[in-house]
Amino acid sequence: MTNHLHLIVNTTQQFLLKDTIRDFKKFTAKKIVEQIENEPESRREWMLSIFTSAAYNSTKHKKYKFWQSGSHAIELYSEKFVWDKINYIHQNPVKDNFVAKMEDWIYSSATNYLEMESVLTEVECLPQRLITY
Repeated sequence: MTNHLHLIVNTTQQFLLKDTIRDFKKFTAKKIVEQIENEPESRREWMLSIFTSAAYNSTKHKKYKFWQSGSHAIELYSEKFVWDKINYIHQNPVKDNFVAKMEDWIYSSATNYLEMESVLTEVECLPQRLITY
């Protein structure tokens, strides 16, 4: 989406989910800000200004704050509930009228599930036993 991200994430016993999310946010923020700083992008100045303002009141961030604080983790307790969430994620840009079909959202795993060409190359699709689009 334009202002948030949905992920379905699993960790192994040795890793805590909160630590995995923290590391993901730290790594991606650093890479995205580096990209913005180093590319000739017309929106660079106002984006960096927003990240600078967000970091101003943060004790953890020195220069820029890219991600909002916290996350909204939900335990996926059954196969049906997992598919409910996958379907919700895929339909989110359609519901918000950004695209007409879920596979038209460029950063959606819907294309992976529909076995179409996708910009997301690292998606591990679940077996499609309960898929209900």
